[in-house]
Amino acid sequence: MTFTELGLLEPLCRAVADEGYTAPTPIQEQSIPILLEGHDLLGAAQTGTGKTASFALPILHLLEQRRGAETAQKGKRPIRALVVAPTRELAIQIGDSFTAYGRYLNWTNTVIFGGVKQGKQVDALKRGVDILVATPGRLLDLMDQGYIRLEDVEYAVLDEADRMLDMGFIHDVKKIIKALPPKRQSLFFSATMPPDIVKLSKQMLGADTRQVSIKPEQTTAEKVEQSIYYVSKKNKPKLLAHLIVEKDMDHVLVFSRTKHGANKIVRKLEQAGIKAAAIHGNKSQPAREQALGDFRKGKLTALVATDIAARGIDVDDLAWVINYDLPNIPETYVHRIGRTGRAQASGTAISFCDGEERAYLKDIQKLIKQQLPIIDGHPWPDDGSIPEPAEPQQRGRGRGGRGRDGGPRNERSKKSESRRDEESRNDRSE
Repeated sequence: MTFTELGLLEPLCRAVADEGYTAPTPIQEQSIPILLEGHDLLGAAQTGTGKTASFALPILHLLEQRRGAETAQKGKRPIRALVVAPTRELAIQIGDSFTAYGRYLNWTNTVIFGGVKQGKQVDALKRGVDILVATPGRLLDLMDQGYIRLEDVEYAVLDEADRMLDMGFIHDVKKIIKALPPKRQSLFFSATMPPDIVKLSKQMLGADTRQVSIKPEQTTAEKVEQSIYYVSKKNKPKLLAHLIVEKDMDHVLVFSRTKHGANKIVRKLEQAGIKAAAIHGNKSQPAREQALGDFRKGKLTALVATDIAARGIDVDDLAWVINYDLPNIPETYVHRIGRTGRAQASGTAISFCDGEERAYLKDIQKLIKQQLPIIDGHPWPDDGSIPEPAEPQQRGRGRGGRGRDGGPRNERSKKSESRRDEESRNDRSE
């Protein structure tokens, strides 16, 4: 299957070829024909599946086909496509994708988000924008000020809806949906489909809705080599620095569960002579863009990120992801390791697990339906607190190599549960 065979216009096929795409990913192959036929779409897909192109390409195709049919406002082009994303980084990435895919067409797009002064964004809106990519808070602010009107929107996309709910945007999203015209084509994407997400999707999508689902195991097991290191919490900084040097990692994305933890990891890496920077919700937008830019240019060895801040990070040929802290939500693990092994590339995801994270590991392995290979031949093992397996498990690749599973909850599980609640609140504060 090629992009041409999907029915896309020649300028779009030429643009994706310029980007190095040779064949559509599964979600692109399934979604693009549905959208070109004019149906609404409910997509269950996570980061790393090629989701952005699955909606950006057909939107550009349909806009081009309808060129000249748009309703004209006096001296101003109306907003004809709206994409709502949960974070600034993801919104910027989506905007860049529209620019890249539409390079041979003449459609304008702009990105608006909070955390910066609104002047430049307002100026762009006054000049007229065909495609608007926005985070919920800034979008509503500028709607309330009269700079944005949505009555001419023909294509509306809600991306990463589950993360919207995690960040407390549910009421903002509902207001945005109500402001959209009833006659439109709607696209709704979410990595997970809990009851609240299903209910929200029904408010946005019409009766003629098609569904596409890309299961997590399809994107974790095939191209990403995964492993787990049992290590005590106090020794995680030593193990992290050791692995970066030993495996000659020149480009590694490290995940921390909290903002404070991300800053601490950076300090420890710098003490070990490893160039690193943190990206999280307490950092200003210029600081986040500087850190991400330095990482992409190779000026940093490690970029340490929280989950919310990492949404939208797209780094070419990222070979390494390290879960310094295991996520307390198992689906988040899939999002994290999806930062590597993208497109046709392969990647490696390494996870650290201390005694209080056993329950998290058990939930992750249940979700992805596989036992992570255990590497136990490292200098800082778990101080003998690793539970013995009930039966032999898959052998790891390290010295000693006897496999051990996530094990039952131990006497520290109550503390683990309370920390899970606290960390969930920290994540939402991003």
